[in-house]
Amino acid sequence: METNAGEQWAGSQHRQAISALAGLLLLALLALLAVCGWALQQHDQKRLRVISLPAYPLALHDDNASLARGRYLYDTRGCAGCHGQQGEGRLFIDDLLTGQRVASPNISPGPGNVVAGYQPADWERVLRHGVKPNGQPVLLMPSDDYSRLSDDDLASLVQYLRQLPPVPGRAAVLELPTSLRLRHGLGQWQDAAEKIDHARPPEPAEPEALSVGYGRYVAQACTRCHGAQLTGGRDDTSQPWAPSLAPDLPTATGSGNRSGMSAYADPALFRRLMRTGTRPDHSAVSRSMPFESLSQMSDLELDALQLYLRSLPASATALP
Repeated sequence: METNAGEQWAGSQHRQAISALAGLLLLALLALLAVCGWALQQHDQKRLRVISLPAYPLALHDDNASLARGRYLYDTRGCAGCHGQQGEGRLFIDDLLTGQRVASPNISPGPGNVVAGYQPADWERVLRHGVKPNGQPVLLMPSDDYSRLSDDDLASLVQYLRQLPPVPGRAAVLELPTSLRLRHGLGQWQDAAEKIDHARPPEPAEPEALSVGYGRYVAQACTRCHGAQLTGGRDDTSQPWAPSLAPDLPTATGSGNRSGMSAYADPALFRRLMRTGTRPDHSAVSRSMPFESLSQMSDLELDALQLYLRSLPASATALP
């Protein structure tokens, strides 16, 4: 009898423990669902938020030099990579596994296209601030790459876009997976308008020259992935870590690990890297680098960029 009573007591304790554990798991699940629901609500609020910015007096210049500069910026700063050579729009993410589909809109100036009624101030808000004419953020457009463009360069780019011939194209598609919407709501991924300092004045014009100053200006297009100080970073937590672009620190032997800018003392090697994605040892750089655009940069810009990057303080994390 005592054995049966003991077994019954042990069985009762076991059932109570299982019941308690099930209750804790249910509470944890309910808490997780509550957090997810809150994060998705935050995503919707951030997606629909209105950012009020004054109209910026961007003066356009309709001359051949400005148009040529605008086309160059369109080709080398990633615009064509997303929107197509004629601004027709492209489907550039179509992930069946996650359900993410992203297509850029037609930005040629034809009737009915999203930019048909854009004034220069509207272009300035979208490009520099990541804000649409209605005040809502553009979410996936990397406006933080363009936020430091000088007035002259921005005006040249806008003038080029406004004179594109109207072409048939597509409307924007923005189908984000739940995981990305959760990260946006939780602040683990920020849209460009969240990251940009909207009160900061535009960058002053930097003369195009083989100089550290002009290289620094060109390098501002690298900061979204490689970090504000170019010492490494990532656009969001789902992306691979982008390495430091600074020279590497010496090793105990004083030679350096030859993995950062120390390997590119020769500008020709740096140009080859940027145009082909090939390191000096002939190994390949990650194709997440936008070589389609980088390969079209001029020798002057690449050489100025190399000069600036080699002037940065040495970094222990230089691992391109």
